[in-house]
Amino acid sequence: MKVRALFALTLSLAALGCASSGLVGSGEQRAIAPGVAQQAAQQHGQIVQEFGGAVPAEVSAYVEDVGARIAAQSGVSTGGFRFTTLNSPVMNAFAVPGGYIYITRQLLGLMGSEAELASVLGHEVGHITADHSAARQNRSLLSQLGALIVGAVTGSGELAQLAGQVSQGLFLQYSRSQELEADDLGVRYMSAGGYDPLQSPRMLAALGAWSDMETRFAGREEDQRATPSWARTHPLSAERVTRATQRAQATGTAGRGMVNRDRHLAVLDGMIFDDDPAQGIVEGRDFLHPDLRLAFSVPPGFGIQNGTRAVSVIGSNGQAQFSTGPFSGDLEAYIGQVFRGLAGQQAQIQYTQPRAATVNGLEAAYATAHVQTQQGMLDVSVFAYRFDSNRAYHFVIVAPPGSRLGPFASMVQSLRRLSAQEAAAIRPRVIQIVTVGAADTVQSLAGRMAYGSYQTERFRILNGLAAGDSLARGQRVKLVVYGRR
Repeated sequence: MKVRALFALTLSLAALGCASSGLVGSGEQRAIAPGVAQQAAQQHGQIVQEFGGAVPAEVSAYVEDVGARIAAQSGVSTGGFRFTTLNSPVMNAFAVPGGYIYITRQLLGLMGSEAELASVLGHEVGHITADHSAARQNRSLLSQLGALIVGAVTGSGELAQLAGQVSQGLFLQYSRSQELEADDLGVRYMSAGGYDPLQSPRMLAALGAWSDMETRFAGREEDQRATPSWARTHPLSAERVTRATQRAQATGTAGRGMVNRDRHLAVLDGMIFDDDPAQGIVEGRDFLHPDLRLAFSVPPGFGIQNGTRAVSVIGSNGQAQFSTGPFSGDLEAYIGQVFRGLAGQQAQIQYTQPRAATVNGLEAAYATAHVQTQQGMLDVSVFAYRFDSNRAYHFVIVAPPGSRLGPFASMVQSLRRLSAQEAAAIRPRVIQIVTVGAADTVQSLAGRMAYGSYQTERFRILNGLAAGDSLARGQRVKLVVYGRR
């Protein structure tokens, strides 16, 4: 979460990830409609801001270069696509109307080669050229700090669902046939562009393995919130990997095209992996923000989703968001302002008289509203804290009726200031490229990874190593280590 005030941002993304103007089916040079391209250009800056901002120029230039090579195989006129890398810790890639394609640095970091990058970009280009938005109804997606809670308060289940998805990549599910068609087109484009098409199923397998590991780590095997966004929006399966392998072999170029692992690794070396401390980091059940100098802990069984505007806390027995807004120095007025924002166009929410409190030396206040929704009665609470004369933060909490703070009572009491020493100790995880020495093993190198668990499994997945694979002297591999701020 960056230091920003609450405001709404509406993005007309036309079923994000698959929007164009019917480009497949003609052998002639094709073009994206000027009006659609103009709309995409107008939204571009907002999307980049919403999802973490820019990445280093050398990373952007690399992705743009590979994307241009792939897009040239699609038959769309030169300049019809634009490729952007987002500074987001979520594994995701998506496209919007007008040929704008986005990929996160986290997904880029998982990839083992330039050819794997080409496969993902080719897949997204395929969604656009195949016009997979044609069968979908255009809709607006509301991006707002309190949007998830607005959905509950107003009774709009769809708004709540979409708002919860905003911070993780603004996604909608594709149909099976659309996914397979995009896979086929992606394999075709990367093969025509000179890449080894076998790297497409390799990338799908790596993402599937990472997804499985993350869900096990979270202890919620049946909870798809732990699954990387690209895996949710582009559902993975062993059958899909097998099919992609068959399509790659059918091109006649399998195993003979470019892979360019060394170039890819050179770009990744030193790049942040996982959370950027400038946006706050998630460590288990703790959220820590070194720049804002604050921290809090979520209840057991709840997950944390860190967005650029808010931190979402989600579980089966309630949900909450932590954010900030304009503050005049009066906590009661601040709480009223938050409730008015939640009500939106609805009637004013009636809430209890704010109660004063003190939390870890911070002046605080909270109030609760009993709200009728499509899901029945719910308690919606705002718990606010004064950090200084012109800065306040708050939780908005949705809990079962009659429970007020519900399972979040310990969370609101956990908010505290970070000391200068604690803030200084928070460092980013970064990718480090190392050359395997004669004495190095999978276990010894994995032991250097900046994780408290699953070190060996993370190392193997990041480097495309199966369970029985060993390392060769001189081989270059990825580690994730602590870097400097």
